[in-house]
Amino acid sequence: MRAQKFLILISVLAFSLTALPVFAVEVEGIDDNNHAALTQYYENVAKETEAKLQKNKAALEEYEAHPYYYGRQGQEFKSHTVANIREYEEVLAESLNNADLHKKITMDHNNSAINKARVNLDPNISSIR
Repeated sequence: MRAQKFLILISVLAFSLTALPVFAVEVEGIDDNNHAALTQYYENVAKETEAKLQKNKAALEEYEAHPYYYGRQGQEFKSHTVANIREYEEVLAESLNNADLHKKITMDHNNSAINKARVNLDPNISSIR
């Protein structure tokens, strides 16, 4: 009984370790430490999403102004467009948050409070001048 529980535990652990990299967010060949490039990427995603969002909002306004043009498929069109708008708003908010996060990380990295003075590690040179 213990051996069976142990075997199940080991197999679950092994599966979780192999599946863990699948859940990591990777951005199209951009290094995780290149926060300036990640900021630019997320800003581009936000711009593209904003364009799609505006297109769907315009389509919804057109439908609401002239619903009789759409016939029987009008309700499906409206619900689909509203769902797209909701999804694009979520993606836009997430992209802007990620861009802000990486921008702050870049600024913190560039303005770090670490003392960047040169350290002389040569014991032959006197430290008192």
